[in-house]
Amino acid sequence: MLKTIPVDELKVGMYVDSIAEQNGNLKIKSRGRVTTNAAITTMKKQGIVALVIDLSKQIEKEEEPSPVEEQEPQEVDVSFADEIGKAAKLHEKGKVLQRRMLQSVGKGLPIDIAIPKEFTTNLVSSIDRNPNALLCMTKIREKDSYLLEHSLNVAILLANFATYLGMSESDVQELALSGFLHDIGKIRVPDEILHKPGRLTDQEMVVMRDHVYYGVRILEDMGISQRMIETISQHHERLDGYGYPDGARGDEISHFGRMIAIVDTYDAITADRCYKAGMPSQKALKILHAEAPIKYDQDLVEQFIKCIGVYPVGSLVKLSSEKIAVVIKQNENHPLKPLVKVFYSVRSAHYLQPVEIDLLHSQYRVEKAVLASEFKLDFNRYFNESIAI
Repeated sequence: MLKTIPVDELKVGMYVDSIAEQNGNLKIKSRGRVTTNAAITTMKKQGIVALVIDLSKQIEKEEEPSPVEEQEPQEVDVSFADEIGKAAKLHEKGKVLQRRMLQSVGKGLPIDIAIPKEFTTNLVSSIDRNPNALLCMTKIREKDSYLLEHSLNVAILLANFATYLGMSESDVQELALSGFLHDIGKIRVPDEILHKPGRLTDQEMVVMRDHVYYGVRILEDMGISQRMIETISQHHERLDGYGYPDGARGDEISHFGRMIAIVDTYDAITADRCYKAGMPSQKALKILHAEAPIKYDQDLVEQFIKCIGVYPVGSLVKLSSEKIAVVIKQNENHPLKPLVKVFYSVRSAHYLQPVEIDLLHSQYRVEKAVLASEFKLDFNRYFNESIAI
């Protein structure tokens, strides 16, 4: 028996037949039972208002999962405060694993794909519990660690983007692993080119672009799926055919390839590099939007902008109170009024005890997005000592 219910009444165990009403254009690829609270949260984020459920296929009370299953951390939404410490440790572990993989490849040693796969499974679990924690960690960058942090951040951003789009759990896992491995071929690029503090010559650029070919060969030896290899091989391809390594264009670039190209570009633009300072997230998103649909898939770019938000989690903002705060959560229907954690006074030029403020219910507002360097803040240190604890 079919029944239409508001999304707010949807519960774990209910069987979804179809979407009855929504504010977007999400499509349910297959009917199925809701198994996690995270899935319900994703549907709400996608603008779903009402669903058609099949009462005849709903799990009855006596069929509900056992208490042990319900207590699995992957299926429980937790607060930012509870998840941020775990996310910080996971982020650090990801950098260590990246370093070990690159060292192994550099020495010609084999890599067991099960190790990065297990890590990205844990990464996706953290995003399921509270995506804001790991998203916040993507803004904590260390000098001279770009190669390690970039692939890790792309994995986090891709997994979050795929979850936002309502993709299946297996697709989210696959994209997270693809992001984590996508730049592994750079270990074969000479250091004098990879870390050159200036513009590359045309000849050096040819060598740099070869990192994609190197990566594909390394990944083939690791035995990963052909679809993952295709995704990773396309992270520098562009719809107009002016990308590399194959100059693929239009429909020749897969859906996953289009996604990783957007995320890879966004993180690269916002990162501090040996030859340039990172740009604010807002400018990176404007660049992506301006280059769609010529270089990037326009629909996916627009969805990514909605996913990231006007003031992305982890970014710094200056408030009308003359204080600096870090964004820790978006207010979905009020993108200009996020939940923030205030930590610095511009007027008195000193750090403050961190205090959460929901700008949706505050007299203060965001004046503008800022960078830590503008105020000579050692935000990484302060974050590790006062927030990620």
